[in-house]
Amino acid sequence: MKFLHRRGPYLRCLAILLALGSPLTLPTFVQAFDRIPTAVAPVPRSESWWIAQHEHTLARIRQGGVDLLMIGDSITQGWSAEGRHVWSTYYGHRLAVNLGFSRDCTEHVLWRLNHGEIDGIAPRLAVVMIGTNNIGARRDPPEETAAGIQAILSTLRTGLPDTKILLLGVFPRGASGDDPLRQVTVAINNLARTYADNKQIFFLDLSPLFLDNQGRLAQHLMPDYLHPNEQGYQVWADGMEDMLSRLLGEHQHKDKRRS
Repeated sequence: MKFLHRRGPYLRCLAILLALGSPLTLPTFVQAFDRIPTAVAPVPRSESWWIAQHEHTLARIRQGGVDLLMIGDSITQGWSAEGRHVWSTYYGHRLAVNLGFSRDCTEHVLWRLNHGEIDGIAPRLAVVMIGTNNIGARRDPPEETAAGIQAILSTLRTGLPDTKILLLGVFPRGASGDDPLRQVTVAINNLARTYADNKQIFFLDLSPLFLDNQGRLAQHLMPDYLHPNEQGYQVWADGMEDMLSRLLGEHQHKDKRRS
């Protein structure tokens, strides 16, 4: 019982995935939730722009020819705005599709993935970063947000069994390291990194690239202490490029050309 008390948040987080039939490995001992958190229950949003964006996304997915997915919220959607020039340089030739929807939480991404956004495609890689709205808009506990992230990974593994997944740590937010939301973000990332098996799911935390040596968020990269500007997207792309290229199999092609 003492063990369960100490590990309660982690075990409760994994209990959700057991209830969802997750293919991810679960420990023998899990503790039942007294409720199913909002973060793991797929639900759409009602705004007209969101519905229209979902329909537009489905139209692109039906066209096929998708090698790379970017899945997330407004930070990911920003590749089409502040980060559009960086996107064009790094991903324009890679058959990439942006599945970032502003203000989405984990449950909204789950709904989208279960309603056509990964149907009929077989991308080589899906990049996932989600969770900041769970903690910013709703103040979800870190273990509940992490459970939502794990449910997304489970959905991707089931729907895209041959696709590698690069899970990014949630980007830091708040000006300083003692900001309460920053601390929750760190807790989420500490859970999320344990989901990587380094076979299909890989984890990368780019947080240090946006912080100085005292943990302060670089405002010249994220002016509102949350969303990157164009320079911030450049830092993101540079920091992710080596792993992304390897997971896309591009390094193998380069090695073959050299031999």
